[in-house]
Amino acid sequence: MKRTLRVVPLGMLALLVMLTAGCSKLKARDQLNKGVQAYKNAKYEEAIEKFKNAVALDPDLGVAKLYLATAYVGQYVPGLDTPENIRNAELAIEQYQEVLKANPNPINKLTAMKGIASLYFNMKKFDQSKEWYNKVLQQDPNDAETYYSIGVIDWTEAYAPRMEERNKLGLKPEQALYDKKNAKVCEDLKTKNSADVQEGIDELNKAMNMRADYDDAMAYMNLMYREKADIDCGDDAARQADLKTADDWVDKTMATKRAKAEKQNKPGGIVMEDQQQQK
Repeated sequence: MKRTLRVVPLGMLALLVMLTAGCSKLKARDQLNKGVQAYKNAKYEEAIEKFKNAVALDPDLGVAKLYLATAYVGQYVPGLDTPENIRNAELAIEQYQEVLKANPNPINKLTAMKGIASLYFNMKKFDQSKEWYNKVLQQDPNDAETYYSIGVIDWTEAYAPRMEERNKLGLKPEQALYDKKNAKVCEDLKTKNSADVQEGIDELNKAMNMRADYDDAMAYMNLMYREKADIDCGDDAARQADLKTADDWVDKTMATKRAKAEKQNKPGGIVMEDQQQQK
């Protein structure tokens, strides 16, 4: 018995491909929406599966990859060093990297970069975190929060070794690190920490130049000057000046916080209905 081969016209085949692709994109959007709803309800595992489905159905749907990364972040607990927890952070970074490979719009690009930088910070991979925050600044040199974040990294890197040395020496909080018995300890720490302390001060200043009421940056400026004071190493006048500057930043922080609170609690004026509609 002869079998006949039916030839599908090229135009019809192209139409079928387009319809199939269109159907996949619609299904991908449906999975994306369901994933967003699951994420809002803190059902992160369900959200992850929905976002995975969306990516599989439409690999060009960059926002699905961004949401997938965010869902993995939701599963990650900073400071918990279990293999499963670390894997969640790594999977989030992988998805952020996928977003960046797709040449996303500027907002999604910055979101992915900041996501990677934040995860590396929480994983205590400070060099990688700072590297990614600097990439953010290459895209947006006016991002005050990124300068602040670099300042926080610098403080974190300076604080840990300084406190380790102070604890070894059994020093009380009010005691200076330097004395004749441990002069070398102080000088070695000064060599190790000076660059981070100065960079931290510089980065925090940049953040506050862009945001005059940046009280978080002010609070860290206080901490940075206390780091600086402890590595003045025998220069008591410099140490006292740095401690005075630190105290001044405490006062500025508190004054700024009070001003913000007063502004928020201040009753608003009456806005006419037609004025509201014009906004």
